[in-house]
Amino acid sequence: MGKLTALGVKTAKPGRHADGDGLYLLVKPSGARSWVLRVQSDGKRRDVGLGGVEMSSRVTLKPTDEDPLPVPLLHRRILTLAEAREKSGLLRGAAKAGMDPIAERDRERTSVPTFAKAAAAAHQALKDGWADKGANTFIRSLETHAYPAMGTIRVDKITSADITTALTPIWTSKPDMARKVRQRIGTVLNFAHGKGWRPTEAPGRSVTVGLPRQPKGGNYEAMPYADVPSFVADLVAAPPTTGRAALLFLIFTAARPGEVRRAAWGQIDDAKADWNRPSSIMKGIDAPPHTVTLNSAALAVLSDRRPSSAKADTLIFGNTAGGMISDMTMNKVLRTAGLSYDAHAFRSSFRDWAAEKMPEIPDPVAEAAIAHVVPDKVVRAYKRTVFLEMRRKLLEAWGKFVMGGADAG
Repeated sequence: MGKLTALGVKTAKPGRHADGDGLYLLVKPSGARSWVLRVQSDGKRRDVGLGGVEMSSRVTLKPTDEDPLPVPLLHRRILTLAEAREKSGLLRGAAKAGMDPIAERDRERTSVPTFAKAAAAAHQALKDGWADKGANTFIRSLETHAYPAMGTIRVDKITSADITTALTPIWTSKPDMARKVRQRIGTVLNFAHGKGWRPTEAPGRSVTVGLPRQPKGGNYEAMPYADVPSFVADLVAAPPTTGRAALLFLIFTAARPGEVRRAAWGQIDDAKADWNRPSSIMKGIDAPPHTVTLNSAALAVLSDRRPSSAKADTLIFGNTAGGMISDMTMNKVLRTAGLSYDAHAFRSSFRDWAAEKMPEIPDPVAEAAIAHVVPDKVVRAYKRTVFLEMRRKLLEAWGKFVMGGADAG
């Protein structure tokens, strides 16, 4: 039981007045009153200021409609006798646990940001170690998929349930993106933990407990390579549209949809018949630039699309406003034709054809043609010399095959 009383606090004369357990009331000659905790920390005696004295007889309220945001005890700067005793007990316990009571007091007073502000801070601090594309993708994916559910929540209050809520809309419909967003949320929360904004790192397994099982595999449905020439013939015969032209170019080059959507005239080397793709349009944060050899079929598509004049950054398959076409544009061409295949999977059609119809071309060459990393370091050393011409032969044969040359292989 403490020695001081509420009345004694009000009437105390200047000086230091002990309550017990290291808690003191300090009264200055001016009459100003404050609370101090004397505690042993790391073998040293220290005085920890707790705050000023609340002179009224108010009662601490619980959360109600009238008091929806009560200030946590360690955040309070003006304390009643009862609150001073409780706060001193918390900090005394921290000291006994080996923690710095002053650091704990000040940590609690630090302003804790929302998830959106913490994400912006993490992005700013970490982006110099990422490629530009990776840094931009990091923050954009969080703005799109995490901010709506948890952007305004204080980062120290975010739970597994909040993360699950953010991921639910895309967990099964966009499993790859959902996994990336989950990882990026974890990066932000771990960064916040390191800054002292939250007491724990990102939650682990508990996040997925409330989420359904994602589709197995994740492979795109690919058109059998034997059916590709007939489909290409239908595309060529149909009225020309940007979507059809982009899909034809994707098939002829065995490229990814995102690479075709970002293809610009400045990337095309007409003299060498090459498409020099910068790392900014490649898959992966640290993907290197990649050169695609353009076969006759791909060059024909470009010839039909080429404007009389265009800037280097003008998109080859841009929409009517000059921006990128939607990531669903090429798949819509397939759906209109009544097909369930995915545009991305024409790479798989090409790869199967190369394995079965071009056995004289080594597998690493075919892998390099679709911008996969060649695992063998010795073989990889020849990519810039031998591989490019072998890939040119391979893709030219593929172009002839899909344009109806059944014996192109």
